[in-house]
Amino acid sequence: MSVHLLVSAGRGPQECAWALARLLPRLEADAAGRGLTTRRVETVPGDRPGTYRSVLVRISGADAAAFAAGWTGTLCWQAPSPYRAGSGRKNWYVTARPCQVDAPASTFTEADVDVVAVRTGGPGGQHRNKASTAVRATHRPSGAVVVVDTERQFSLNRRIAVELLRRRFEQADEAARRALTADRWRVHDELVRGNPTRVERPEPSGPGPASRRRGRGAR
Repeated sequence: MSVHLLVSAGRGPQECAWALARLLPRLEADAAGRGLTTRRVETVPGDRPGTYRSVLVRISGADAAAFAAGWTGTLCWQAPSPYRAGSGRKNWYVTARPCQVDAPASTFTEADVDVVAVRTGGPGGQHRNKASTAVRATHRPSGAVVVVDTERQFSLNRRIAVELLRRRFEQADEAARRALTADRWRVHDELVRGNPTRVERPEPSGPGPASRRRGRGAR
């Protein structure tokens, strides 16, 4: 199975984009150590070389969902700023959220459409009623219905009706894709500083752990 994890520096300072670039290899190494594979599907660079405002990571493997859960939430990179000498602040936060990337496409086939002749009113309707050239097309799986009486030939109205139904499904798929994109962008505004679910640090020069999970004291 595969899970997409969006890691974002949000609207934080440039150090957050720097922190994201440090956290990303740590995440990838952790995944590899658990037999999972990762791929950077989409990257948005930061203002400084080698930094990222956001990265969309695809995690694949049997335990991908559980692994992603361990990296979900507010992440903290704990190190002095490389850009502001003498700054006392050393906690830089990013956010990570699983997200859906691809909206399932609708399956539309003409075989699922029932087309029947109908009588319609309105200007010129008397002629149409006698000829019964109007059509009502119903997409059985969804129940979507369109009625077309613009042409004087049944076959032309039938063709238009089926095409209208097809376009309706295409428009719905496009709207779903736009909604997923909007949801991903909203993640950039969800960054919560403090109370991180995970804290990572640069590799120490001596023995000792370089990270701790479920950190609650970092500020």
